[in-house]
Amino acid sequence: MRPTPPPYVPQIRLYQQWLAEHRGQSFESYDALWRWSTTDLDAFWQSIWDYFDLRSPTPHTAVLERNVMPGARWFPGAQVNYAQQVFRHVAPAHAAGFPAVVSRNEKGRHTELSWPELRRQVASLALHLRAQGVQPGDRVAAYLPNIPETMVAFLAVVSIGGVWSVCAPDMGTNAVLDRFQQIAPVALIACDGVSYAGRDVDRLAVVAELRAALPTVRHVILHTCLAEAPAAVDQALEAAQPCTAFSTAVAQDDAATAAFEPLWLPFDHPLWIVYSSGTTGLPKPIVHGHGGTVIVALALKTLHNDVGCSYAPNSWGERYHWYSSTGWVMWNAQTSGLLNGTTCVIFDGSPGGSKEHPDWTVLWRYAAEQGVTFFGAGAAFFVNCLKAGVDLSACGDLSQVRALGTTGSPLSQDAQNWGTRQFAAIAQTEAQRDIWWCNISGGTDFAGAFIGGNRELPQTPGRMQCRLMGCAVEAWDEQGQPVIDAVGELVCTQPIPSMPLYFVGDTDHRRLIGSYFDTYPPGHGRAPGGGDLDADAGAVWRHGDWLRIHPDGSCVIYGRSDATINRHGLRMGTSELYSAVEALPEVLDSMVVDLEYLGRESYMPLFVVLRPGLALNDAMRAKINGAIRTALSPRFLPNEVFQVADIPRTLSGKKQELPIKKLLLGQPLDKVINREAMANPACLDWYVALAQQRAARPAT
Repeated sequence: MRPTPPPYVPQIRLYQQWLAEHRGQSFESYDALWRWSTTDLDAFWQSIWDYFDLRSPTPHTAVLERNVMPGARWFPGAQVNYAQQVFRHVAPAHAAGFPAVVSRNEKGRHTELSWPELRRQVASLALHLRAQGVQPGDRVAAYLPNIPETMVAFLAVVSIGGVWSVCAPDMGTNAVLDRFQQIAPVALIACDGVSYAGRDVDRLAVVAELRAALPTVRHVILHTCLAEAPAAVDQALEAAQPCTAFSTAVAQDDAATAAFEPLWLPFDHPLWIVYSSGTTGLPKPIVHGHGGTVIVALALKTLHNDVGCSYAPNSWGERYHWYSSTGWVMWNAQTSGLLNGTTCVIFDGSPGGSKEHPDWTVLWRYAAEQGVTFFGAGAAFFVNCLKAGVDLSACGDLSQVRALGTTGSPLSQDAQNWGTRQFAAIAQTEAQRDIWWCNISGGTDFAGAFIGGNRELPQTPGRMQCRLMGCAVEAWDEQGQPVIDAVGELVCTQPIPSMPLYFVGDTDHRRLIGSYFDTYPPGHGRAPGGGDLDADAGAVWRHGDWLRIHPDGSCVIYGRSDATINRHGLRMGTSELYSAVEALPEVLDSMVVDLEYLGRESYMPLFVVLRPGLALNDAMRAKINGAIRTALSPRFLPNEVFQVADIPRTLSGKKQELPIKKLLLGQPLDKVINREAMANPACLDWYVALAQQRAARPAT
């Protein structure tokens, strides 16, 4: 039996204590620590390397070889491997009695993967892929859900230097091909289907279509998610021939698997390919490197998200859950828990039950059963729990939960207050009396976060606590000058190790530069700590979000800066309006766009999804307008309110504000939106009809 643990110490405090002891660095405030981390880049990132005891068989000759954006080269000479960092924890985590992965699907199928078994399966699959001719730099595509087998497949691919890329099986053939055809994979690891919201969805036909349309694929491995009985498994494998069963590929257990070691690779060797939302045109295939991803994930997950190592005395028994699909970068974030020896608790299926039997307690009950300590999900999940009237006191023993994480969209004050009240009502620990919310904002683009949490700072509902260490984030006004307590463009003025290496096929880096680096003049604002550098230092990263940095350092993201509302000279992101409208119990979802015309006043329609059985009558319109008038200003009242069946969203859940804006301004549908990149493309017909009606009206 382990003795009673000492009082918990936040991870960021442990790091600061280490800085004082080993570097002689002490800071009077978090702001001072942040400023050091974003001005002395070499010292900060070397401290992260040393604090986490990152290892390389060869020394690096510099931390940041040259401060240029894009194109910064980090830790030249060092060799790393994501899987090597994971494997470091196999023996101590297993000796402490903790599993690597705990998994459940919505049918109740429960599995636990031990650390030694994780290592053995990874070794077996890696040797199998190598025998099939997969070489370092080859790309391997996966069409798999959020299950342990996907983590095994990822680690196997990258352990031998292959480049991983995954799409979720809820994506159709065309959406997957828009991604995979750009990267020319040599192997495909797929599943026979998935279960979601009470329904089985067969995907064997999609797998066949993918194979036919990807001529570079030489080998297919099939995991049977749906088929369980031996006869059904055999039938699925027969339908997918020629292929190897996943269970066969991970079955090897001999001297070769015991001796297997991941390859040491250059720090900037490609790790994975992730994709932008793809609202227009083909999705951008973004490549991140092994070393940059590992070092940023450790700093983010451990120091800012306060997720500790499961076998470390201070965070003994840590269990980390962040609900995600494999189509969202939060799957990558969940998997990164393994980098620091943390047990990952994952769930595959609908977090809200089925359409016939909605149930927003599913994840809470699962977390209670598994003793989850960090519970994360998209902001929309907590809003749905609020609206469904979820009562956490009826969800089991949640006494181990000490932190809640959110991302994906701004979390409303109402949703945060709901969660805080719920935990206060069931509190069994001091941490639960005022539960800590780790609200983060970053993105797929650099596999990290710019803004997020700090366990030791005050928290204000509706805000994120701070800019993250190493992230030189500022809000810039229209003149490209940093502002405080005013809304501006979110920029990052210094490189971060996990920023993209390149986009696949973007040989001249034109797409990369056009995506992040072409808004401001090269050199402007690029000096660490402020000021300009020569133009050859490159430009700052423009993220495309509206940001307000409050005087206390806390931050609010107001939505995309290219989907702004500008009414009567007042500029506002869309999230504030959504907070007002979606606080109404009758409103399930909403979207607003501001249509600006040269020489004419703007026209701003609001689209709302109401609860079943409700109609948008005059009383409902008045209630919606009253909420906007009270929370914001009469200036932001919509010109018209429309009841719709659905709000268009990307596969990652983002509202399609800009494409609908362009559509209503008269641009053709196929030029502004990619149906295959949408979660609900059927809803577009209504918006197309509205655009046609508007086009037929005479100009006013």
